[in-house]
Amino acid sequence: MSVDKSSLGGIFLALGGIVAGLLLEGGNLRQVVQPTAAIIVLGGTLGAVMLQFPMAVVLQAFLRLGSVFFSPGQKSQETIDRLVGYAQKARREGIVSLDAILSEIDDLFLKKTLMLAVDGTEPQELRKIMELELDNQAEYEEQVTQVFESAGGFAPTIGIIGAVLGLIQVMQHLDKIDEVGKGIAVAFVATIYGVGSANLLYLPIAGKMKIRIREEQILRELTLEGVASILEGMNPRMLETMLLGFLVDSGQFSNPTPGVPQ
Repeated sequence: MSVDKSSLGGIFLALGGIVAGLLLEGGNLRQVVQPTAAIIVLGGTLGAVMLQFPMAVVLQAFLRLGSVFFSPGQKSQETIDRLVGYAQKARREGIVSLDAILSEIDDLFLKKTLMLAVDGTEPQELRKIMELELDNQAEYEEQVTQVFESAGGFAPTIGIIGAVLGLIQVMQHLDKIDEVGKGIAVAFVATIYGVGSANLLYLPIAGKMKIRIREEQILRELTLEGVASILEGMNPRMLETMLLGFLVDSGQFSNPTPGVPQ
């Protein structure tokens, strides 16, 4: 697993550009650091998201945040190498010989698929059974990404609510100029927090998470096709060539463009 330089660089560039613009205009960070506005926007957004989605989906979405900032590296290539090794073993000793290595496999999807193959499941039935699991998993994972998409939709509106609350405070303290200033600050900063968090965090996170989830889905599809092909007796070299096609389709090259770092 390696750090995703694009995600980290994007956050620093976006926040750095905004802060730099503020400072160049003669402002300071204290003007936009308002705990009250942050509580209104973050608390309101989280509450709305929790109301829309089951708690298990919300927790899973936050647990998947790590995938936005860390990429799995060469996991797909490792899976292909493993499947080719299984194909060579099955070709020499038979598909049942793979039963001895099931306990060593930590990938649950691969383990379940291989277990069905070892138990004598026909290739067509194997694909039907595991494709149903793939579809159910994909439907669940779609809800996970929708958590941050929904947060991106709620946050600007919650920011407006914070702005209105700030203006209400202003109207109640027109006789106290200090209170008027604080109320106006909360009003504008709440709007910034709402719009900024939606467009700089929630929506981009949802987009990157979709890419990561699709990569995982492709890996599971690759695994299913690989095990089914082993069960059909495909030549290991042909199997490797076929599985590498999944990496081309998903854009997972070791270095697709000469001279351009990955």
